[in-house]
Amino acid sequence: MKVKGLRWYVIALICLATVINYIDRTAFGVMWPEMGKDLGMDEADYAVMLNVFMITYALGKFLSGKLYDMIGTRMGFVVSIVVWSVASVFHAFARGLFSLTLFRALLGLGEAGNWPGAVKSNGEWFPVKQRAIAQGIFNAGASLGSVIAPVLIAYLYGHFGWRSTFIIIGAIGLLWVIPWLFINKAKPEKHPWITEEEQKLILADQIALNPTKENEKGLSVGKILSYKESWGVLMSRFFIEPIWWLFVGWMPLYLNSKFGFSIEEIGSTIWISYLGGMAGSIIGGWYCGKLMETKTVDAARKITISIGGALIFLGLLGIIFLVTEKNPMTFIYIVAVVLFGFQFAIGNIQTISSDLFSGPSVGTLAGLAGTVAAVSVIIMNSLIPMIASVSYTPAFIVIAVLAPLAVLSIFMLIKKIRPVELESL
Repeated sequence: MKVKGLRWYVIALICLATVINYIDRTAFGVMWPEMGKDLGMDEADYAVMLNVFMITYALGKFLSGKLYDMIGTRMGFVVSIVVWSVASVFHAFARGLFSLTLFRALLGLGEAGNWPGAVKSNGEWFPVKQRAIAQGIFNAGASLGSVIAPVLIAYLYGHFGWRSTFIIIGAIGLLWVIPWLFINKAKPEKHPWITEEEQKLILADQIALNPTKENEKGLSVGKILSYKESWGVLMSRFFIEPIWWLFVGWMPLYLNSKFGFSIEEIGSTIWISYLGGMAGSIIGGWYCGKLMETKTVDAARKITISIGGALIFLGLLGIIFLVTEKNPMTFIYIVAVVLFGFQFAIGNIQTISSDLFSGPSVGTLAGLAGTVAAVSVIIMNSLIPMIASVSYTPAFIVIAVLAPLAVLSIFMLIKKIRPVELESL
């Protein structure tokens, strides 16, 4: 049996895993009011668990990157989604702060693997010109999950209660493993279902750009960090990541404090902003691929990232100068532009790891970049409560500055986006 376009089935499953990932992480916040009452916990306990999740999430990005380089993307994804799905199920059996914090920590470790795994898998399954669109499809899962999660969780909670809801969404993740193992039987060079045409398209591109030796070992972290190009990826992720998480984590609170939105009003409007993010994921990947038809990988990536950064910056200026208490929907629409710009750029920034290094080292750099990004989010989350006690405006000003810094990191530290390992041999 041969399956045409097998690589698109693989990325579709990874996109679905990302949707599940966001549903699992969102469930905690949506159901917290009732969970907190049942468990006798308050907002201080909630803050502790948020920080614990982000710390293990940061650690998990690096550890899972190394894991994927050691055992491959097929089994790496199985480990990641089983760990976070089981952790989700465990939430149903929480009895207090200690047990729930432990389960949140385990969830963070598992969920972190989704991102370095996707970068590495796209490097294996897609030619360079299609990696950005593949990464865009994957990243669209984050926005789609953010749209679906509040509605789905509210429905499940209303019918089954919070404990059963955690069991159901955990089971959904475990069921995902079945089609993943069935479809993703092996890498493109050995998969029995791949057509000869698709195999040549993928492998010819990889051999031309990044020839690797049989059983080649991945580079050490120290060796990867010895290249300034790696630091371009790390610094760009450090600067750009808080932009997404500011809106994902704090937008509901802002809408409530600034405009007096109720939970129902937040749920009925916030999806518009995430829809902008989802569109940016797909269009950013498609646009970069079109540019590569006439331009180099270096030019296409940098042009796309620059456009995304400009949209973020202009959108944040719009929030700072145009939004007032009388026009809340203006805020929702402008945030859609900001998230569009973020996702337009981030897929290409993430993909640079597979442009710079060959297979055995891609997961390590992608995981390390994810860890650095998570650390910057932890820093932001620590500062926002103090800033927001007066006004959210300083926070918007800070992240407006971060957008051009993220773009400059790429231009200044990565003179040309191309395989760096070849230059050292």
